[in-house]
Amino acid sequence: MMEAPASSFYLLLPLMVSAVSSDAGIPSVVLDSWTDFWLFRFFYNIAGYATIVIPGFLLIQYFRRRDYLETGHGICFPLVKSCVFGSELKSLHSEDASSSARNEATDPSTARQVLRLLFCAAGLQVSYLTWGVLQERVMTRTYGATDSSPGEKFKDSQFLVFMNRILAFTVAGLYCAVSKQPRHGAPMYKYSFASLSNILSSWCQYEALKFISFPTQVLAKASKVIPVMLMGKLVSSKSYEYWEYLTAVLISIGVSMFLLSNSTGKHPSTVTTFSGLVILAGYIVFDSFTSNWQDSLFKYKMSSVQMMFGVNLFSCLFTMGSLLEQGALFESVRFMARHPEFAVHAALLSVCSAFGQLFIFYTINRFGAAVFTIIMTLRQAFAILLSCLIYGHAVSLVGGLGVAVVFLALFLRVYARSRMKKRSRKAVLSEAPVQKV
Repeated sequence: MMEAPASSFYLLLPLMVSAVSSDAGIPSVVLDSWTDFWLFRFFYNIAGYATIVIPGFLLIQYFRRRDYLETGHGICFPLVKSCVFGSELKSLHSEDASSSARNEATDPSTARQVLRLLFCAAGLQVSYLTWGVLQERVMTRTYGATDSSPGEKFKDSQFLVFMNRILAFTVAGLYCAVSKQPRHGAPMYKYSFASLSNILSSWCQYEALKFISFPTQVLAKASKVIPVMLMGKLVSSKSYEYWEYLTAVLISIGVSMFLLSNSTGKHPSTVTTFSGLVILAGYIVFDSFTSNWQDSLFKYKMSSVQMMFGVNLFSCLFTMGSLLEQGALFESVRFMARHPEFAVHAALLSVCSAFGQLFIFYTINRFGAAVFTIIMTLRQAFAILLSCLIYGHAVSLVGGLGVAVVFLALFLRVYARSRMKKRSRKAVLSEAPVQKV
């Protein structure tokens, strides 16, 4: 009952803006450009998510104040317990097992972990290199162009996010249904934090292509290793060695040198460039929070597919609610019906995103957020290298030097990590006789 007035206001907001602008004598062209402005769309989407988040937050507070875990009963009790409370006591007991599993996964004495890392890296590269090509095609090119018509561009980034998440949610749900999974312990609402930041980072990634070139976007992505590490300190209270910061800086510098040396030389207007950079800054912040929050959630006894299911469950709920409230869902479906080529591209985007998320969650669970970010940083360089091989772009001296810096940084990182682990093993062996006595 409480949501109806908020939803009605949300739906009437564009009409109210239109009425005010009409009375003020503002041309419709100016109004359309204003309502299509990225900042308006951003807060418009946020308003849609708020109609779900705020009632959910109030319900959680209500159940906690009433001590529903002790006093609740009835048919809804299992659902409320799972969503609001979870099995936190059991998850705390399982934390040691989860930590031991993580230690076993990072054990340098087994070659199996090297193969796992290579498998994760290859899966992420294939999924997201293909996804990047399709992303640029959908957001920057027109559909239905003919000799007499210039065609039309697809504008709703949120619908693409919804398409990606609905398939990922389906894949994860089917996998959990047919395979044995650990007993779930995390309160379901905790997935909503990663879900919101993931939705917003994906939206920023799509939306930025309207304002900046693809190489500029790739450059920004390649420089997010340090923000992820800083977010790790804030979210998970992680500590990093000095050589991790040094190699992260070298990787960012090397990839930046390579990408800048292969820029197309196109210079958008100052306003457009500033808007694009602001959107990319939002992408980096949201994406850094997502990976580190997911990493902290793995303290509960859960699999990467359960993580994928929980995050995408809320992502589908948020994006579908917002699209329905805006009336944009059916408009996007009509666009797909008018342009079957777009429907194919959107479906392929969803497939790449779904499989990419499987690799993301598995990689973060096994190797942590920083290693995942390094793999994805290298993916940016591989995307440009692939473009050079296919389209014959020349690599300048500065670009080649940048590639050398990246691989030098990776070599230093692997070398420093192996030395640290050898020292820790020697320390354990040296303490063993003392423990026996």
